[in-house]
Amino acid sequence: MLTSLFAAWSTVFVSSLLQGETPLATILSSFEARAAASVVLTITVAVIWRLLARLHDRDIDAISSPVWHLGVTLLRLVVAIGGGSLLVVIWPTSAEFSTISEQYGLGTETLARLALSMILAVGAYVLTTVIGRFIREIASTRPEISDHQREIIYRLTQVTTYLVALVGILGVWNANLGGILVGAGFLGIVVGMAARQTLGALLAGFVLMFSRPFEIGDWVEVGNHEGIVTEITVVNTRIQTFDGEYVMIPNDVVSSESLVNRSRKGRLRLDVEVGVDYGTDLERAATVAQEAVENLDEVLSVPKPQVVAKRFADSAVVLGVRPWIDRPSARRKWRAQTAVISTIHEEFQSEGITIPFPQRELSSRERTGPVRLTEPAESPAERNGQQSDGQNADGQKADGQKADTSAEQADANPEDSR
Repeated sequence: MLTSLFAAWSTVFVSSLLQGETPLATILSSFEARAAASVVLTITVAVIWRLLARLHDRDIDAISSPVWHLGVTLLRLVVAIGGGSLLVVIWPTSAEFSTISEQYGLGTETLARLALSMILAVGAYVLTTVIGRFIREIASTRPEISDHQREIIYRLTQVTTYLVALVGILGVWNANLGGILVGAGFLGIVVGMAARQTLGALLAGFVLMFSRPFEIGDWVEVGNHEGIVTEITVVNTRIQTFDGEYVMIPNDVVSSESLVNRSRKGRLRLDVEVGVDYGTDLERAATVAQEAVENLDEVLSVPKPQVVAKRFADSAVVLGVRPWIDRPSARRKWRAQTAVISTIHEEFQSEGITIPFPQRELSSRERTGPVRLTEPAESPAERNGQQSDGQNADGQKADGQKADTSAEQADANPEDSR
């Protein structure tokens, strides 16, 4: 309905131009008068525009900043449109419009539709500019709105405004909107089936923009990938791993995988395991470890580090040392963990607390005590005695072999033996 009313008004306005019925067209009949009026009008609009620009930069205590800036911007828009309309009224004449109409075969209604279409197109562009500035003003006063959220809100508003303007222009020209919408629906189905994964990533990107599970610079773990977030788009998320590799993850994968954000709370708890011998006093070992970690500069003093007994291992009782670090990053984590391990190792050595090696003990039902897997080492005297006994045995064996050989030769030659 609004479009129809505006079209009717435009028709009347153009008809009055064609018939030369505007008051300014009657008053400013000469070229010199129109030129002088145009110069004065241009200077006036420029001065008002400049003054409003200065007012836009001021802050009024009685009015909120976004409302003030939006009002001044709309006023500047009205001044610009009003000045352009006055120029259109000053210069055209009925003869000029008649010549254009006859040359191109355009009637009053067609000219009105053209004028309305141009106004809608220009108005949509100006409106998106005003809305973009208004969104920036609001986002600047709301720290919880990120730059990505502001940008996505502006783009959505821009697309919506252009679509509304396009529908209005099609309505002005009496286009069959039903057929166009049906065709667009079929086209959307085909495109959706062909680009299902891309559209899924796009929708997931919008969800991530507004849910904000992480920000640029956060340390995250998505599935098997871990690193620092470097960029967030509506299609994918890019992270830099600690090996220097850049990984591009589709947003639908990010939304479907388990996500760990280690930078969200601004601090991170480490968990360092250390084993002590079963014969060690656990309370004393825990006290020594906690006092050693509390004196480190790499960990937070509040909350205090904790030491807990975690489990019984094969060769040791495992203690868990749990200090906290602030502004978590990979470098700060590894630096703190290295300092914790080093200081616990030194303190345990100085206090005589043993960190045992892996051990195994075998036993047998047929004998008591541990089972010997290897024979004891032989002394040099025993080794020399065994070698002497071996040599004597070898000599006796050689003499026996010689006696047997002589007997065999005597049996073979009895005459020689006589």
